[in-house]
Amino acid sequence: MTSQDNYKKTTDNFNAQSALAQSDLDSQPTHNEQLDIASFDIASFDIKAATDTEQLPQPILPPLKQATYKTYNTDFIVNEILPIDFTGEGEHLWLHIKKSGVNTAYLAKLLSEWAEIPLRDVGYSGLKDRHALTTQWFSLRIPKKQLPETKFAPIDIGDNESVTILTQHWHNKKLNRGTHRANQFIITLRDIELEDNDKSSVEQHLQNISATGVPNYFGPQRFGWHGNNITEALRLFARPAPKDRPQTKKSKRKRAPREQHTMELSAARSLLFNEILAARVRDGSWNTGLTGEVFNLDGSGSIFASEEVDESLRARVASGDIHPTGVLWGVGNDKVSGIAAQLENDIVQCNPLLAQLAVGLEKRDVKAQRRALRLPVEAMRWTWQEEQTDGKQTLVLNFTLTTGSFATSVLAGLVQQLSSSSSKV
Repeated sequence: MTSQDNYKKTTDNFNAQSALAQSDLDSQPTHNEQLDIASFDIASFDIKAATDTEQLPQPILPPLKQATYKTYNTDFIVNEILPIDFTGEGEHLWLHIKKSGVNTAYLAKLLSEWAEIPLRDVGYSGLKDRHALTTQWFSLRIPKKQLPETKFAPIDIGDNESVTILTQHWHNKKLNRGTHRANQFIITLRDIELEDNDKSSVEQHLQNISATGVPNYFGPQRFGWHGNNITEALRLFARPAPKDRPQTKKSKRKRAPREQHTMELSAARSLLFNEILAARVRDGSWNTGLTGEVFNLDGSGSIFASEEVDESLRARVASGDIHPTGVLWGVGNDKVSGIAAQLENDIVQCNPLLAQLAVGLEKRDVKAQRRALRLPVEAMRWTWQEEQTDGKQTLVLNFTLTTGSFATSVLAGLVQQLSSSSSKV
């Protein structure tokens, strides 16, 4: 049975499984209608369950029954890959920093206080996990290159936190968000329990992941503790959307920035995307394509639409040259068509929580984007170790992912029950 044939079965299963589905879907407002968001009771939604990424489907049953990660900060190593030719001049001091137990935003604050510059003059490309050992770049705009008299040695950090400057360079540009190309991950999985105690099946699974990739789900950190970011998004959408003030041609003053709420909007879009991707995993089209598909060119932000998936496109998808995409919800989602568009709309409309988030995003005039459904895993390597204390097996993974993707998506494709221990030094 093809992915196209499975479409109706997939959406029927989704409706049956959704505890929030209403008996009369025809009475549901479409995402373009004026929905009275304030009339919804946030407490009626099981947001914790809706944002439980462990329940998202996988193409193949993961071979590890359970494993633990982040027992120590050094069990989760992230190295930012940012190739750049520094000019050696300019007023931006770029610092390559290794940190542990400190989140990116707090470190940026410490750097601004040390350099006595506004926080807005501190740049970084991406957020790195606090409970990990990470390396990443920061840039500091230092007028006239007047460095502080003392070296950077933060005192407002705990005993299990550390910050070390590895290298520094002068450059003529600020480091902006999303600049780095990829992240290298070195992840140690402990307390492993295998299916049938078969290492060979694990290694074959890792080879398959390396060749075909994994579903490109957003990780649990996007939604916050028990889905709190989604709760905040619902509260945001219950308030009237702000209106832009008109700006006359004679006015040279910049318009005040619009309401941001980046975290809430991002979480809402991520939940919608995850549910659409989950449906595509169930019907097997997440790595093949549907009629009316929008494809992403691997390693770029380029997309193109196709009314039919012919043999040429199938070959390109199979080779990893292009990937099917799902919508990051917003207004202007007009590139997708056919069965692909129908699936996206049906998944949202049959679930009151998703429908409410979709309407809220559109009322905030968030522009629709596309995200690849498939996440390629580059340079996958692994080694087995045996714990000296209890004799249990430990697996160390080494791989690279493009920016904006989640290592937890790779782990979810490998481990059925993944738990995180309290991080230690």
